Amino acid sequence: MRLKMPFRWPAAAVLFVLACGTPDSRVESASTVDENKAVARRFFTEVWGGGSESVAQELLADSYVGHMTGNPTPLDRAGWLDFFRAFRTAFPDAQFTIEDMIGEGDRVVLRLTMRGTHRGMFNGIPPTGRSVVVTGVSIERIQNGRIVEGWVTNDALGMLQQLGVVSGPPKS
Repeated sequence: MRLKMPFRWPAAAVLFVLACGTPDSRVESASTVDENKAVARRFFTEVWGGGSESVAQELLADSYVGHMTGNPTPLDRAGWLDFFRAFRTAFPDAQFTIEDMIGEGDRVVLRLTMRGTHRGMFNGIPPTGRSVVVTGVSIERIQNGRIVEGWVTNDALGMLQQLGVVSGPPKS
């Protein structure tokens, strides 16, 4: 007795290859993710940690949109550059450690730790001279080697406590 198959094996093999992608397409997407990770790493080491505005201008797309927790509206590229300048003035020795980095498609997620000393005005807070350690998460969307959109959240309350602007939780 001969079993009837609902499809022919050669057609099924073609569908399987199309569904899984060719080996070249998998390598290309892995390569793109690695390239995106390199852009994100450079952004946090050379720009945020190194203070390089020229590298920021190279890596941020003209149409960049930045979403920051606590900021009611997204920042455009010019607004981001203004914020960056103010941050680097307030924390000129800021260094960023990339604790974890995960890439998928056009996005790179970074878990970060920033260490720096408050030496300039920051969001209306006069310099305290205090050192801070602040953790955060940043997601960067990257296209053609440039960051087109970013989302960032960090421990702003912890930073304010370390600066002595707000008190910490009561000690028991």
